[in-house]
Amino acid sequence: QVQLVESGGGLVQPGGSLSVSCAASGNMDSIIFMGWYRQAPGRQRELVARIANGGSTKYADFVKGRFTISRDNDKNTVYLHMSSLKPEDTAVYYCNALTAYPPSDYWGQGTQVTVSS
Repeated sequence: QVQLVESGGGLVQPGGSLSVSCAASGNMDSIIFMGWYRQAPGRQRELVARIANGGSTKYADFVKGRFTISRDNDKNTVYLHMSSLKPEDTAVYYCNALTAYPPSDYWGQGTQVTVSS
């Protein structure tokens, strides 16, 4: 079992920056990827960025150059720093952990990010 607790999020103006973090606990040794997804009203949940244990990263095309994912292994925490935010980035952002044994997806409770003037 893996538990994920997100923090951060909130309201920011277009062009601004915001960071969210995700603290993980539990069976940390089984985690192979951690990442962030988002879901806007009426839309499917979509991958924003993920980071592997080795540090390699993957970003959705719509956030490349604007968002940065990082992790602090000592704190078991993953961060998503978002800059040049656009109104279309408004969504609930969910932390995700993918484990290898057993193969499972774990989700945080979600944190709202609203980009509006």
